Amino acid sequence: MSLYYDAVSILTAPSTTGGSFKSRIYNARNIRSAPAQIYALIIEASKWDILLKEVIEAAGILKLEPKLTPLLSLLLVHDHLLAKSGLAAKATHPLRQTIERHKTRLRGEFTKARVRRGCATIPELKDAIAREKLALQGAQGITTAIYPRWVRVNNIRTTMEKQLSTTFAGYEQVSSLAELTLPKRMVLDPHVPDLIAVAPGAEFTSSPAYKNGEIILQDKASCFPAYLLVGDEEEGWDSRGELLDGCAAPGNKTTHMASLLAKQQNKQQQQQQQQHKKGTRHEDVNGTSYHIFSMDQSPIRAKTLQKMVSTAGADTMVTVLPGQDFLALDPTDPRFENVSGLLLDPSCSGSGIIGRDDVPKLTLPESTTSSAAGAGKKRKRRGNDNDDDDTRGGKKPPTTNTAESPSATDENDVPVNGMTEERLIKLSNLQTRIVEHALSFPAATRVTYSTCSIHLLENEAVVSRILASEVAKERGWRVLRRDEQPVGMRKWVHRGIREERGVGGGSATGGDQGQDGTKVEVTLSDEELEGCLRCWPGDEEGTGGFFVAGFVREEGAGEGSSGIKEDGNEVDEEVDEDEEEGEDEWEGFSD
Repeated sequence: MSLYYDAVSILTAPSTTGGSFKSRIYNARNIRSAPAQIYALIIEASKWDILLKEVIEAAGILKLEPKLTPLLSLLLVHDHLLAKSGLAAKATHPLRQTIERHKTRLRGEFTKARVRRGCATIPELKDAIAREKLALQGAQGITTAIYPRWVRVNNIRTTMEKQLSTTFAGYEQVSSLAELTLPKRMVLDPHVPDLIAVAPGAEFTSSPAYKNGEIILQDKASCFPAYLLVGDEEEGWDSRGELLDGCAAPGNKTTHMASLLAKQQNKQQQQQQQQHKKGTRHEDVNGTSYHIFSMDQSPIRAKTLQKMVSTAGADTMVTVLPGQDFLALDPTDPRFENVSGLLLDPSCSGSGIIGRDDVPKLTLPESTTSSAAGAGKKRKRRGNDNDDDDTRGGKKPPTTNTAESPSATDENDVPVNGMTEERLIKLSNLQTRIVEHALSFPAATRVTYSTCSIHLLENEAVVSRILASEVAKERGWRVLRRDEQPVGMRKWVHRGIREERGVGGGSATGGDQGQDGTKVEVTLSDEELEGCLRCWPGDEEGTGGFFVAGFVREEGAGEGSSGIKEDGNEVDEEVDEDEEEGEDEWEGFSD
């Protein structure tokens, strides 16, 4: 029965670390149930909370069972009424018996609630509850940004047309994210090809398309780097060059590059076939083979990377270098002599990570007893609290929360609380050094740099430092202009900034100062700032905070340069350790 107690503990404990709600569950050290089971229980119960409150109060079980707290009763009644496998506890467990003593009354009140809403099926009832929750928020004056579920179609295994006729066959296409207030609605994204936005909370992990790697759950902003680097199928990547993802785990950006390349190759082959039918001379593209090197310094995260590459069907296109530190690569190594494009998404503060899956605010049933006061108290572990009872999902959870690999929801999901100016400077130094190293690859002509940070110090200031570096000057590197970017990226409105600003749009410091007053130098021209792309949490775009900039070099420019400049900046070795903290069971493709 520890599943329900663990869920109560997670919901009532104060948050002392940053990162998403899911990451905090996976990093928790005081739980005994499987983190995925706890997360699923809380999220599903939050979708039904106002109905469960109604049923529990009408049944009066809190008055009859003083040992039940409002929160514990809501979680237990949810599984009793709505979970396919029922309560995750043995029939002899006291708490299960407590709920089942009132099963007739609970089911009766549940049926009455469904009939009052005129719903013939559970899915109809779920939609009705979703509408009620939205109306309730509106009546309370609660306005929140919509963070949709972003779904990327994987062109290696399928096409957008196939997915629209299968996975999304029952969906209504709407024109704005604001209209994603109901299930079965979707928006075809106007900026990133093959990206679909659906209503928040939409579940795809049990769908065949998800399991087969045909669709990948990935936030829109994190799709920018690969698209900016590889481009559209009309003016795509030169097949003569190879690509390299230097900070790749869990693999969303690597697999996105592979998907874009596969789409380009498919289009070339279709054009060739059409030319062949017409008898027109053409170049043979059947032998065209794109290749991507992908790596992560952590051997554990590299295993996740390889698994994602395999599930996406990109094995023939991607070579994973497990446990490889990008900074330790020799740019003159013959293996990389044809690498012309590099994608870099290094460790950052994570300050742009939004609370899309922040702790749900559950509407609880009212209780006339004092039992609610004990909801957040630490439960004493008893010998008869058998963890074998936790059979949610058909798997016996581990007896301890053993961290194995990270959730793929946030690729740079690290705690941000206590992020000092000194720490930001060290991160900025490391980020600059990584990009400068990329600029020294002999055949490189294009590089993208990205962070999930909103801090000027990690974004425009890093771009300024890179352009001022010896390797950039000697080899002729510059910022990729807006008019040179792929069509979808040119349309993106939000661009680089000169002054630190708050999430709400105002200046965070009143000038170009760091958070502790340190001067942040941004020497970029207006044209260079226009080449930088920004995403801001809390606006109408439905993304978290994100930054990406492209660097470009004309082929042949700066040949024979000495390569990377050693600037002597201290590298924060602890940064790499952050990426290995809280590594949990891989959950498949996610955003």
